[in-house]
Amino acid sequence: MSHARTEAPPQAPPPPQSIIGRTLPPFRTTPERSQLQFFAQVIGETDPVYSDVEAARAVGHPDLLVPPTFFFSLELRRPDSHVLIDELGFDRRQFLHGEERFRYHALAFAGEELELAAEYTDCYEKRGGALTFIVRRTTVRREGVLIAELSNVLAIRQLEIRS
Repeated sequence: MSHARTEAPPQAPPPPQSIIGRTLPPFRTTPERSQLQFFAQVIGETDPVYSDVEAARAVGHPDLLVPPTFFFSLELRRPDSHVLIDELGFDRRQFLHGEERFRYHALAFAGEELELAAEYTDCYEKRGGALTFIVRRTTVRREGVLIAELSNVLAIRQLEIRS
């Protein structure tokens, strides 16, 4: 007697709004001097506290100062940073960078271990579903002390409108 195998029909991805309130595991990373120096060069930052250790120490910093927008670069190091968005069935080729916002509470320096924790805080659509916007808020802490809060918006173009 043969048993016919039946495959379950593919399940539709959950609605995009189901991502609200979900979190990514915290991860730790350390900004390195060479990364900070390269970043400062790329963005045209000429203040030596971002590229010259002696200049940074001369003004009382323990090491190179982390440039304000560099925190977003640290967020990009997160392993599987889009795992929850992938669950929604979006095609990464349709991702567009929407917006970034930063709120600073303290300075950060090269060589310090920082912990980044992220939560998805909003999801909304525009143009009849042709664009989906997903908002992620990330906190940056050093030894438990809040250093910065980041908010970034991922815009996703839909080539086909989801029903």
